[in-house]
Amino acid sequence: MALAYTTSYLEDSLALFRFYKQLSERAMAQVTDAQLVEVLDGEMNSIAIIVKHMAGNMRSRWTDFLTTDGEKPNRNRDTEFVGAPRTREAIAAVWEDGWRSVFAAIEPLTDSDLSRTVHIRGEAHSVMQAINRQLAHYAYHAGQIVLLAKHFKSDQWQSLTVPRNKSLDFERQVRAGEASQR
Repeated sequence: MALAYTTSYLEDSLALFRFYKQLSERAMAQVTDAQLVEVLDGEMNSIAIIVKHMAGNMRSRWTDFLTTDGEKPNRNRDTEFVGAPRTREAIAAVWEDGWRSVFAAIEPLTDSDLSRTVHIRGEAHSVMQAINRQLAHYAYHAGQIVLLAKHFKSDQWQSLTVPRNKSLDFERQVRAGEASQR
């Protein structure tokens, strides 16, 4: 991730949300359509299920973010873990729909909104706390997506950040201004 120096909490939060979205997308792009819906065992979720869950969470948390509880009455969290979208296109549509909710809610916010109170499952949060809560949640699931994709690709995996045993080369590129945004 290319770090852009900022003292804006909102700007930094949006950059991090975009980073984890892109990281997940770059991992999903490396696997086959069949691997998107594959599970490693009965207790695991497929990439498609993780996407469905994240999108359900995103729609619930970010729709009418400042005015309604983040756990919407029409959300049935348990159903997010069954009946995964079966095609890459359907997975991508669910994914994009969820992320639209995130960005539509956060992009218009200003610093004065950060101390406002919102509720998630009846519990009061400042807007800043609610953003942090969701940022941590999405980073957690992005890590699961990356882990599964990396498992499926094994020795064909293309690194999403600094490749193994290439830290020194990457640092030299950064100092020389040659490193591409990762």
